[in-house]
Amino acid sequence: MENLMHIFVILGLVITAGCVCTIKKLLGAAIALAIFSFLLALEFYILQAPDVAIAEASIGAGLTTAIFIIAIRGTGTKGGDA
Repeated sequence: MENLMHIFVILGLVITAGCVCTIKKLLGAAIALAIFSFLLALEFYILQAPDVAIAEASIGAGLTTAIFIIAIRGTGTKGGDA
């Protein structure tokens, strides 16, 4: 059961990493990066490293995403081929 969970989380990491690289809109890419960070925190928790998982969730998924969204809104760019 645990190996199956690892496979699903790692597959999700690969898919979201591809989405981060291919999404043209900056806001969409920032949200995909937040999902990637959340899945990475989940993987750390499964690997029995809860302290690293909490740090990754709070800094990676929370703070970094908020900073990216504020920066995107501040510049007024939408990304893509504009």
